Amino acid sequence: MQTKKWQLPLQTLSLVIGFMVWVIISSLMPYIKKDIPLTPNEISLVTAVPVILGSLLRILLGYWTNRFGARILFFISFILLIFPVAYISAANSIADLLIGGLLLGIGGAVFSIGVTSLPKYYPKERHGFINGIYGAGNIGTALTSFSTPILADAIGWQSTVRLFLIPVILFALLNFLFGDRKETKADNPLSAQIRSVYKDEKLWFLSLFYFITFGSFVAFTVYLPNFLVENFQLTSVDAGFRTAGFITLATFLRPIGGWLSDKFNPFIILLAVFGGLTFSGVLLSFSPNITWYSIGCLTVAACAGVGNGTVFKLAPYYFTKQAGIVNGIVSAMGGLGGFFPPIVLTVIFNITGHYAIGFMSLAMFAMASFVIVVWMYYLEKMSLDIKILDHIGQSMIVTDVKGTIEKVNHAFTAVTGYPSNEVIGRNPKVLQSGRHDQNFYKRMWESLQEHGYWQGEIWNKRKNGEIYLEWLTISAVKNDAGEIKNYLALFSDISGKKS
Repeated sequence: MQTKKWQLPLQTLSLVIGFMVWVIISSLMPYIKKDIPLTPNEISLVTAVPVILGSLLRILLGYWTNRFGARILFFISFILLIFPVAYISAANSIADLLIGGLLLGIGGAVFSIGVTSLPKYYPKERHGFINGIYGAGNIGTALTSFSTPILADAIGWQSTVRLFLIPVILFALLNFLFGDRKETKADNPLSAQIRSVYKDEKLWFLSLFYFITFGSFVAFTVYLPNFLVENFQLTSVDAGFRTAGFITLATFLRPIGGWLSDKFNPFIILLAVFGGLTFSGVLLSFSPNITWYSIGCLTVAACAGVGNGTVFKLAPYYFTKQAGIVNGIVSAMGGLGGFFPPIVLTVIFNITGHYAIGFMSLAMFAMASFVIVVWMYYLEKMSLDIKILDHIGQSMIVTDVKGTIEKVNHAFTAVTGYPSNEVIGRNPKVLQSGRHDQNFYKRMWESLQEHGYWQGEIWNKRKNGEIYLEWLTISAVKNDAGEIKNYLALFSDISGKKS
């Protein structure tokens, strides 16, 4: 049991180290380009390359985590990271940076290990917050952005890179020694899992949402250090501090986003996220001064952080049985969302002399996602209505999980005399006849919570005060993740039959 309690802090700190290593090149680029001559296009390519493997490998790591467990996956990943860190510390050409940078992607790929493993240890109603806490491991990029310029000024960028070998080796050992050897595993074929989800449009909508939210986080992380130096003539240390501030804000708000999505409708939260990203893209496209540029970037950070936490509440909500592969695909798309923008922005600048079109693209993608979220929100409501319409042959009541009436049908009004506007928002206690004691209703709810079902005879009271006997059936209505969202009560007046 004690080993299980260690998994959240161990895996979160492992993600911190992985992300610290992932952005070494972009954080040190103002120093690297002094020793290795690079054109603006080459700088964009070198800083974006770590994102490639860090994105695509997430699909396999998500699947392998379900099959082999987080302990062995983190251990192997950190052992493999030793090579690119050592290799980059001795780099003297763009080829060295590209090779080492590609393999640094392993540090970003470890993200899908924790989001697949950690939900196994917690109830579903806490998955958003737990994945948000784990996702706060993004702070590793801030630590690198903040510390490497200071270290590079003191000991040189090559020695700074070598220092990262220490935490990499340390956390390889920690995961080997303290990782959960008894983690629940599943050996479902990869092809079968992909076939079971790839036709579901919700997978690709979630991938688009994460492509934008996490993609914007990664893109700004790798793009800001050099951009702030070149376009606003800031010092490398100042640019590093500002980038670290961007990352810290996004990271802090990620668990907040997960917590909010546990407490409230996640679609409403996503509407605010994509509305904010649309505003930011428009603002940044006008090439503002450093003050307004900072406001735009910090708004991106806030929206990205909350959005990242929310998306990974929805992934297990829709795909409980295929969590490993879905987490891998969604997180891979998020990583790829960080690969393209720096390159696109550089190409656009070379052609037009400004970045307006690139930032306006962020606004357009965010606005498109806003529209999709609206559609998904109402589709969710329609799904409930369709399930209800399948059961309208009798008098009907629909309540939420707390017992508050949300919907009744015409047959209900005909039997009880209550129109819908007089009962919606109230508790079904309004119908109680007073003939049953509290133990009767206690046994009813115990049966509902244990079996999701109850039926039997019950005396109730009409609006006019007349007491009548009914045959009542109450069923729990569950969503695709198996969570109870509503209770459906169907009943018939059997007073005549009994008399």
